Amino acid sequence: MDLSSLQTFIAVMRQGSFAAVARDRNLDPSSISRTIANLEKELGIRLFQRSTRKLSPTEAGQAYFQRIESLVEELHQASHAVNDRSGQPSGTLRVTASVSFGLKCIVPLLPEFEAQYPDLNIDLLLTDARVDLLAERIDLAIRLGPMQDSTLIAQPLMHTRYAICASPSYLQRHGTPEVPTDITQHNCLRFPLAGYRDRWRFRNADGQVEEVQVGGRTVISSAIGLRDCAIANMGIALLAHWLIDDELANGNLIQLLADYDVTATDFETLAWLVYPSRQYVPLKVQKLINYLTQHLSPQHNS
Repeated sequence: MDLSSLQTFIAVMRQGSFAAVARDRNLDPSSISRTIANLEKELGIRLFQRSTRKLSPTEAGQAYFQRIESLVEELHQASHAVNDRSGQPSGTLRVTASVSFGLKCIVPLLPEFEAQYPDLNIDLLLTDARVDLLAERIDLAIRLGPMQDSTLIAQPLMHTRYAICASPSYLQRHGTPEVPTDITQHNCLRFPLAGYRDRWRFRNADGQVEEVQVGGRTVISSAIGLRDCAIANMGIALLAHWLIDDELANGNLIQLLADYDVTATDFETLAWLVYPSRQYVPLKVQKLINYLTQHLSPQHNS
């Protein structure tokens, strides 16, 4: 049996679907089904129970998965180590980030990175969903906020700060908030996550924290969408500085209550570089980590 068949079996176990693995690899589902059928024939056991509605591992399939998962991963990393001896990264580098952070901070950096490494292909998945790095074969993720999965390796990329802002025209028509509670009288543009939707937190120079209930007619699941609505005079938005620094500089948006730190969750937040917990980090991942750190970490940009 070859390594690719075992990797396909592991992918199906993790994702629970022939179709999902096929989409991930740009193949026909029948191709994945044939690979599994051939592996079952070679092993002499049934790995999955199939029905029109559900695919579930057999007891033997689950036991086989538990025995080979780490072994196949070690073989996969060994092949990376051999290829990396050339000193030039190659193959496909799968990266994921949130839509807004990816479009604003990652995509503009890709042309130079690809020019430096012509043998490397970039597969960038932009999604606000929390992706399973192993199931989706992700090499590197950029995640915002607190880290919750202790099985992953994470290193800080950059601090993230937030501000509330609005357009000059909106403030001219509706007035400028002078204290945090003033925003209760305004239309706030909100993000549909717990905490972001209902309240914003302010911290003054003395460290005192005040929570303010917010309301508004517009809820958008995209930070870029919230920014664009704020520019279009629709209300006040709470957004990360990396998304609005240019708009603040050119006057499209005005920062409000600048004497306060403001957030919807934690005041000390980070963007993290996250990758699976492995003893060997492929050269292609190391190169991208170094590149992003060089261009996005404050200590490298001062």
